[in-house]
Amino acid sequence: MTSTAPVAAPPIPDHVSIWGELADVDHELRHVDVAGVRTRVLRAGSGPDLVLIHGTGGHLEAYARDVAGLAAHFRVTLYDMVGHGWSDLPDVPYTVDVLSDHLVGLLDVLGIARAHLSGESLGGWVAAWTAAHHPERVGRLVLNTPGNIANKPEVMARLRASTTTAVTDPSDENVRRRVAWLFHDTSMVTDELVNLRRSVYSREGFVAAIGNTLVLQDPATRARYSWDPSWVGRITAPTLLLWTDHDPTGGLDEAEMLRSWLPGAELHVVHGAGHWPQWERPAEFVAEHERFLLGGAS
Repeated sequence: MTSTAPVAAPPIPDHVSIWGELADVDHELRHVDVAGVRTRVLRAGSGPDLVLIHGTGGHLEAYARDVAGLAAHFRVTLYDMVGHGWSDLPDVPYTVDVLSDHLVGLLDVLGIARAHLSGESLGGWVAAWTAAHHPERVGRLVLNTPGNIANKPEVMARLRASTTTAVTDPSDENVRRRVAWLFHDTSMVTDELVNLRRSVYSREGFVAAIGNTLVLQDPATRARYSWDPSWVGRITAPTLLLWTDHDPTGGLDEAEMLRSWLPGAELHVVHGAGHWPQWERPAEFVAEHERFLLGGAS
């Protein structure tokens, strides 16, 4: 008589899905009107206000892996910037001042007098601009792989080309390539992430919207808003620079450049991650936010 040993079930993956990350987190997803712009917002948790701001062509799901951890200590707000995700797509250039005004308007609508800001890539640019021009609205500031601080033309051209290709032809191949650019470990590029972004890129009017976003990758337009000590030096909020060792937009030399314009800013390097450390290293991302944002008076 033979016996067959039971076959062990495969382990549950660390990341199942975006819904899996939110399944046990009390949260609210809705749209609010910000100066006529229908804006998609997700909120969770309680405590000091923390607003998370995604990057170029992105959407609030970029932070799905961090909501549960951050909501344990903060009232977390994620949103789709104007011209992004499932927010409205008005036909105007989405320059940094426009994106910052939209953020400040959102704070007003939500009744947030002052918040910590954490922005990734373009979101970091918007967060920094807001801290410089609306200092009374910002507690502490986290700039997460804020992207091409040195304004390198080749980085602008590469981002413009890959994003335009993915939006004008949102095939699986094109969008998967665009999403993979965000990651050091490309095995983390799931079908769910790709198809979510394909859905965004396929929205009516999104081709025009991405053109309005990519004006910031045009050197002449960018020059009016580019990272520069003339405005960066106005930031008074305590600041954490969250960099990675595999960021495709700029190395640690750019982190040091930014830190020279922000005396007293801290630098933390996340190893083994690309442009999305909040997705590739969520535990470290959350822990650094807790340490820095709760570590002193805002």
